[in-house]
Amino acid sequence: MTNGHTSALQDRFYHVIFGTESTAGRAFDFALIGMILASVVVILLDSLPHYHSRHGDTFLLIEWLFTGFFTLEYMVRIWCTPNRRAYILSIYGLVDLFAILPTYIALLIPGAAPLLIVRLLRILRIFRILRLIQYIREANTLAGALRRSARKIVVFFSMMMIITTIFGCLVYVLEGPDNGFDNIPMSIYWAIVTITTVGYGDVVPVTVAGRFVSAVGMLLGYAIIAVPTGIITAELTSEIHRERNSRNCRNCTRSGHDANALFCMHCGADL
Repeated sequence: MTNGHTSALQDRFYHVIFGTESTAGRAFDFALIGMILASVVVILLDSLPHYHSRHGDTFLLIEWLFTGFFTLEYMVRIWCTPNRRAYILSIYGLVDLFAILPTYIALLIPGAAPLLIVRLLRILRIFRILRLIQYIREANTLAGALRRSARKIVVFFSMMMIITTIFGCLVYVLEGPDNGFDNIPMSIYWAIVTITTVGYGDVVPVTVAGRFVSAVGMLLGYAIIAVPTGIITAELTSEIHRERNSRNCRNCTRSGHDANALFCMHCGADL
């Protein structure tokens, strides 16, 4: 849904809040980022028992002040934007909404307050403020590679789930409840921890057969840990190659240029 027209006041607010061309717009964004960082510091300090016991009420008051400001800012953004639906459903709009929801949810679920750390996602606006668009392009390249490798990764994780289930059942049969493997889900958890080479050590096999299975699982983990990395790397290489081939010189029509190249590598013409 798009507004029929916006008033001069709405336009002025829009250029300050959404724009980064003007001095006022940049100052607003930097001030907003400063408040986001300050609110995150309050959340971190409040999670420390020593500070929470001494300054818990003060932290709560400060948090509500931050939430009130961010709520007002979110409502003003909706009010002044020419296309409200586009903003509300955009990535930035959803992040702005999620940045204020945990405080209100904490009224019903007290343990939800730490979820306010999602406000850190709003720092992504720094890319827009500092004109770091090239990093956004690189992020899109990586996202494209992940998208194209999704099916292979799903197949890989499916195989891993089968393997960990088999290993878990094996060690459950070999060790049993007497050695801490009380059930199959607990044994599967042990297999996941072992194959991923994390090795918490909260449950360990004690029989010779169980230790043999554990050793095979750990060696298998080292052997397969590079598989998803190889899949993503191959797709990322293909994506970079595809981007280079998509940039043709208007003068000699040849391709193979880097994404940030300004001149043709073959004839020297402007790209």
